[in-house]
Amino acid sequence: MNPSTVLFLKRKFQGHYKKHPPQSPPQLNQREWGFLMFDPGSGMYRHKAFYNNQEMHEYIQAMVPAHVYHSTAYYEHPSASTMKEKSWLGADLIFDLDADHLPNVPDSYKDMLKSVKNETLNLIDFLLYDFGFKENELHIAFSGGRGYHIHIRDQKVLRLDSAQRREIVDYVSGTGLNRDRIFKKKTIEGDSKRSKVLMFPSESQGGWGKLINRKIITFLQILVDSEDAEKNLIDFKAIGKKKAIKIIDTINSPAQLEQMKNGNFSALSFIPADFWENALDQIIPTIKVNIDEPVTADIKRLIRAASSLHGKTGLKVIPLTLDELSRFEPLVDAVVFGDNEIMINVIQPSIVELKDERFEVEEGRNILPEYAAIYLMCKGAAEFMEVLK
Repeated sequence: MNPSTVLFLKRKFQGHYKKHPPQSPPQLNQREWGFLMFDPGSGMYRHKAFYNNQEMHEYIQAMVPAHVYHSTAYYEHPSASTMKEKSWLGADLIFDLDADHLPNVPDSYKDMLKSVKNETLNLIDFLLYDFGFKENELHIAFSGGRGYHIHIRDQKVLRLDSAQRREIVDYVSGTGLNRDRIFKKKTIEGDSKRSKVLMFPSESQGGWGKLINRKIITFLQILVDSEDAEKNLIDFKAIGKKKAIKIIDTINSPAQLEQMKNGNFSALSFIPADFWENALDQIIPTIKVNIDEPVTADIKRLIRAASSLHGKTGLKVIPLTLDELSRFEPLVDAVVFGDNEIMINVIQPSIVELKDERFEVEEGRNILPEYAAIYLMCKGAAEFMEVLK
């Protein structure tokens, strides 16, 4: 990033912050702050503390950082130069959902953010229904980059240590999931022999059992609703035509479906174990949540400040309620800069999808709206040339 680009971006960020400064987190005076600057090679400025909003706003407007962070932790002495001297008091429970941690992430920035949003909604289901957090206890934010953050500041989580937070990570990510504890085998005594049958989880038992029950039923419904249902079922080992027809009839029966929700799959007891193993292999990845695991376990992490600007996109870190998240369009709602035309020198061919517009730019001189030009400059894909009147 050349000096003229740095100067232009700093001027634009400064102008924004004068009107719209970043938000303060709760207990501002117990937070450590950190900053990454636009100037190449300047490194991270940290161990900074503020005691009121005005002091924080004035510092950011004067220094104009590219990235603004504050600690997830609360400290007795947040400006101390060593972690030991800071004296840790507790930390918010944080989840970072980023496209980097998703399997098979789309190449398009727009599609990528859709995938991360769906992953965020999956995590929220865990937090609300498995952990029992209230909706107003979830502080959600678009990161300004490739994902979302969720902050939980309830008193009952503040003193959790790293190991305890790691257990939460393992639960939502399905790490160490023991299938034998979900699918228990029961011995049935017959007239002449003993046999083992598979006991399925019920919808009412909660946790992963509930989730797997719902997904198994959905998996079966999708399978039998397809045009080639009978053929698809016969393709499974040990399922012939008669069994395939019986499976279809069972899944299409409302009474049998109700039994299955209660964990009673006896009508399908003839299905071989390999079928269920195959189903689980497809189901479990759709339930587990892919998060940046070290972020949640780290009790001394820095996180982006709400309403700050992301120095690699120029987009705003947007705080959101759950209702707002469902309607949120990041590439429209997080754009803060205007439409004035800017001439830039593109050094890397790129595609920009912002404000429902799509720009395909090649190397060399290009004229773009300010918001798109700033996005490319922040990414390091273009250098500033001039503002066109």
